[in-house]
Amino acid sequence: MEPVTDLDGLRRAMAENSGQPEGPARNARAERLLAEAERLNVPLAVIEALGHQLKVYNYSSEKAKMFVPFARLLRMWDERPADFDEYETHSLHWVFKWVSAGMLDQPHVPLASVEKWLGEMEHRYRVAGYSERAVRAAEFGVASHIGDIARAERAYTAWLAADRDAMADCHACELHAQGCWQAERGRDEEALALWRPVLDGEFTCAHEPHAALASSLVPLLRLGRAEEARAHHLRGIRLVRSMESMRGAYADHVEFCALSGNEARGLELLAERPAYFTDDGHPRSRLDFLCVVALLMDRLAARGLADRPVPGPPGRTWTAGELAGHARGEALALAARFDERNGTAYVGDRARARMARRALVERLPLGVRTAAWPGGEDAASGERNAPAPGTTAPAADPAAPVTAPAAPGAASAPASAPPPAAPDLSALIAEARRLSDGLRPGAGEAWAAVERAAGDADLDPRDRAEIAEHRAMELGPEGVELFARAAELYAEAGDPGESLAAHARAAYVRALAGDVEGALAAVAAPCDEVRALYAGGGTGVRQTAAVLMSRARVLMRRVHETEAPGAAQDAGAAEAAAREVLALVEGRTGEDVRLAARQAEAEGMLAELAGRAGDLAGAVELFGRAARGFTGAGLPWFAVEYEARLAQLAHHLGDTEETERALRAALEHGGPYLEPVGRARLCLQLAEVTGGRGAVAEAAGHALEAAHWADEAGEGPTVGAWARQQLGGFLLAQGRWAEAAEVLESALPDMTAETHGDGAVVQTLWWLGDCLSELGEHRAAAERRLAAADLARHWPEQHDHATLAHLAATSLDQAGLAQEAERAFARAGDLWRSVGDVHGLVRALRARAWLAPRSGAGPERARELMAAAVEECEAALGTAADTASRARISAELGHSHQQFAELLARLPDGHAAPAEALSEAERASAAFAGAGPDAVPDRAGAELTAGRLAAELGRPDRAAAHARAVLALHAAAEGTDGADQTAAHHRAEAERLLRSAGDHTRQPSET
Repeated sequence: MEPVTDLDGLRRAMAENSGQPEGPARNARAERLLAEAERLNVPLAVIEALGHQLKVYNYSSEKAKMFVPFARLLRMWDERPADFDEYETHSLHWVFKWVSAGMLDQPHVPLASVEKWLGEMEHRYRVAGYSERAVRAAEFGVASHIGDIARAERAYTAWLAADRDAMADCHACELHAQGCWQAERGRDEEALALWRPVLDGEFTCAHEPHAALASSLVPLLRLGRAEEARAHHLRGIRLVRSMESMRGAYADHVEFCALSGNEARGLELLAERPAYFTDDGHPRSRLDFLCVVALLMDRLAARGLADRPVPGPPGRTWTAGELAGHARGEALALAARFDERNGTAYVGDRARARMARRALVERLPLGVRTAAWPGGEDAASGERNAPAPGTTAPAADPAAPVTAPAAPGAASAPASAPPPAAPDLSALIAEARRLSDGLRPGAGEAWAAVERAAGDADLDPRDRAEIAEHRAMELGPEGVELFARAAELYAEAGDPGESLAAHARAAYVRALAGDVEGALAAVAAPCDEVRALYAGGGTGVRQTAAVLMSRARVLMRRVHETEAPGAAQDAGAAEAAAREVLALVEGRTGEDVRLAARQAEAEGMLAELAGRAGDLAGAVELFGRAARGFTGAGLPWFAVEYEARLAQLAHHLGDTEETERALRAALEHGGPYLEPVGRARLCLQLAEVTGGRGAVAEAAGHALEAAHWADEAGEGPTVGAWARQQLGGFLLAQGRWAEAAEVLESALPDMTAETHGDGAVVQTLWWLGDCLSELGEHRAAAERRLAAADLARHWPEQHDHATLAHLAATSLDQAGLAQEAERAFARAGDLWRSVGDVHGLVRALRARAWLAPRSGAGPERARELMAAAVEECEAALGTAADTASRARISAELGHSHQQFAELLARLPDGHAAPAEALSEAERASAAFAGAGPDAVPDRAGAELTAGRLAAELGRPDRAAAHARAVLALHAAAEGTDGADQTAAHHRAEAERLLRSAGDHTRQPSET
């Protein structure tokens, strides 16, 4: 820190310190600046330094330090008020509010002292001529804190009734406090109505909408407005994350996570702010924080995670159970200190109620990445991320369709909990047979229940056959021997057709294990035997179809594994096998869902073969027929695979309407049977389709669902990252910058060139840079854009590289890094030149011209660069190939002349050239004239610039001429789209120029 030698130097140092992050470092520098001010021997310097110290203490975790500098300031005011200028006089009275509230927040300050200061504040405000508004607001704060509801309501009413004046808090802070009272009294709708202008950005300040966003979270959840709560969390946490003084608001976000099933997210927030556990400068916010820590830990314990390690106070390791006890004990002890001071039980009662809150939403997807617990368990759910049923190879269900490995989004055969155990074994068998005959969910579990209930009972051979067969299905490729045992039992039961079907299924599971040729050999004999048996009336259609379908499945497995040149022959054999099944069952399905399933599966096989042969339209038709077959038979969960395939093909064919219909049908038909990863992929595809037709709000919802289900499936780094990237893009498209930034930042660690492609990584960085730019985080935006540009520099086509370099340069400029911005714009200019984009090149040159005085290059360099921009435009204009190109380049030339004029007029003394600037403005108007009617507003703007410059040079006639030109231009363009508002502004400016030039005449069109 440079030594302070005068009041101006002190003010510069304090302004610089005010811009530093909140915290002890900023406070310590304020203390050093006070020492520097005292050495100046200027009373106002000490007063200003004390005020600065008060401000930084108030906006930090060391609020308790405010009282000493305030007491000194008040003593100086009482002794020598003339030493205070108007601003410091206002500031002294303003901080009375901080001190009275600050006393209330410190339990060691007696309540009598708080009330005394409230009276002192009222007296001094009255003497100074201020209204009672701020005083009654402070009284309300005291009464509401100690639980004197009647007094609080009276003070609240008086607060709102008093006139707003210079001592009233800003609109944003007042509305926030009023809404908090309504929410505390159980009036959530009224609270949100009061907060709405703050949440919408109509009223803002240094701490708003930060605090209002945090306060709104629980009321929104209570009202069932979970989507709004999610958005407010993502938007609000970015605002408070870096602000040390906002521990109470930060606690609200942790509480939201605990009450919305996002405990893992809550733990991440705790880990980001370890000092919040121990900072004791503001006991009231520490109490808030400890309460929600206890609440969060209790939620984890309720999920069986009490022994899990969690972030806690520094110095030791903590489990959730240990931290719950510690936080509760600290919170209640702190609340007891407040209650002892206040003489009521109100603070302790509220603390206990907050710690006992129940979850308001079981699980609210946020869209952001959340770390998993060690060992693969999700911190939010406590469930191990093991593969869900159906993610392994499909079992050989006697009727369930099994073709190739499932397409993205495909469902497995549905499963549900087994029926309740019943003492009547025959009832259990009847229920199991009903489920399996109808291909209903839970058939396998029902037969397992039969097996458990039967024990050593002597069951009928058919019953034992079905038990063995369903257990074999559960084992998949390892169930060959059980299928063989089932075949023996079916034969013993006198059903040779089912016996052959079991042998055929055993052959198919050999194919699943990789022995396709062995499977084909094994299935040949059952096929020959069942055909002969069926022809002689020895078995039915159902059993025959089961055997033939197993052979078709084996042949489809060979199609998947065969390389050319044998592929066509294998496809032909598979097609013949599928058609044999169709020929057998068509017209015979009736009410038999098993035969309907055979028909639908065979059509699905033909659809896949058609797609492989390049007949995409035929494949679409057949997949659609297969899906309709399953849904028509009341088996919609089996249609999901085909609807997912249909969506892929329709998308490939450019039929977005059919793509969207098929995806929606797959999600609907999958219902509770879709595995999480399948649902995630379907939702992600639907997000892309709906986003592609412009329904970005709906698309964001689907992407959010995709991210949630990907995380549930343990696919967060792969499918989840894609979903988050898409969600961020859709939020960006809606102008929801903070939410988009939070989501994209959470996606970025998982986005890799190896998994997602470098194009996706660049797009993520690009979108994130756009968000950060809109949020005013220009240095961070520059970092993201530079990272994206660095990846894109290896691409064969360099336009994206140039665009990103230019955007990064703009962010560096906005961040105040002039020299870095100059280098970045120079790089962008070289890239624009290399890709032949004169517009980008010219804009980079103009940006460098504006930067030159600030980057140290100087005014003359600024002139050179702007002149170079003009020259590039003129050269391009001479080689323009068509009228449209000439118009665009003429407009660019007009902007270059216009900016040249403004630059020349704004150069520092000794370098400004108003006469030259006037000439450049007139050239700008001439250039815009060649750009066509769309450039009329720009041309009028150039004429106004020329008119103003002419007036400054003392040339009223020339100024008037330019003003009349503006009026004539807009008269000619009157009625064109978008011209009215700009034209009105230009006309008003032109008329002012005319009046100042002494020209009171009006053209007919001007009246």
